[in-house]
Amino acid sequence: MKIFITGGLGYVGTELSLSLSHTGHQVTVYDIGWFGNHLPSAPNLEVIIGDLRTMNVSLDGYEAIIHLGNIANDPSVELNQTLSWEVNVLATYQLLQCAIGSGVKAFIYASSGSVYGISDLDKVDENSPLLPISTYNKTKIVAEQVLLSSKDKIKVFNVRPATICGFSRRMRLDLAVNLLTYQALSKGEISILGGKQFRPNIHLQDMIGVYVHFIDNFNYLESGNYNAGFENLTIEEIAGRIRSIIPANVNYKESNDNRSYRLDSSKLIKTGFNPQKGIEDAVLELKEKYDSGLLFERDEWMTVATMKKLGLG
Repeated sequence: MKIFITGGLGYVGTELSLSLSHTGHQVTVYDIGWFGNHLPSAPNLEVIIGDLRTMNVSLDGYEAIIHLGNIANDPSVELNQTLSWEVNVLATYQLLQCAIGSGVKAFIYASSGSVYGISDLDKVDENSPLLPISTYNKTKIVAEQVLLSSKDKIKVFNVRPATICGFSRRMRLDLAVNLLTYQALSKGEISILGGKQFRPNIHLQDMIGVYVHFIDNFNYLESGNYNAGFENLTIEEIAGRIRSIIPANVNYKESNDNRSYRLDSSKLIKTGFNPQKGIEDAVLELKEKYDSGLLFERDEWMTVATMKKLGLG
């Protein structure tokens, strides 16, 4: 299958693009390249560097789009809200129209579980109220609605991932499990902001598996929103899982991030997807990479730091 992946040089995109190309798909990556290109040469894999807002690439012949390209997470979006609306919403609409005009069959969108904001429900499913508490949340909700408005013209799958964890060639150290694990490894101390907030989690390899699942089955699945998260833990509990593998002290600090919700991913599981990995798997692989010298601190692995260095906020 011929697949177009935006944000294919990112944390998820790098490993997803390689995985799809290695299994025989013809993959084109479109990415602005702010965080470098960590993709090795691979068969059936092409990389185009460009800005989504001004993209001028024909999508003729592509069967599916996986749209990962966006300004990611709350602090990054707050650096430059205008840029974030342009990239996360306007560019998504433009890409959708291009896809429809070119006869693309499926549009798989990386939304976010954070659209649920703060919820006291035991678990939030796709029908639960959306309570955005940040501009990032709002851009994701609007993009979802824009995409679903065209579901009669193209299959649309809005995937709402939990916080992702695990090692990638293009690493991110500003995600909960990754950050706390790196702190434990490098400092022997974990700094917890708050601690009682619930965060759903998903391993990077399972996240890749979700996108592959939609690629393999889009002809048979219904357009709509799909949660993707399988371990609902408080930040304090996440730290406990890490400390069971890597001895570390805990330092509690006040948090201004009140997001707290637990994802129910039953809808996705009923389509036949089965998660394979958990937080402990991520911690163990991060430890192995750290011990072998492949996991270290650098600006490119911190979204806000990189954007500031590029003068984007």
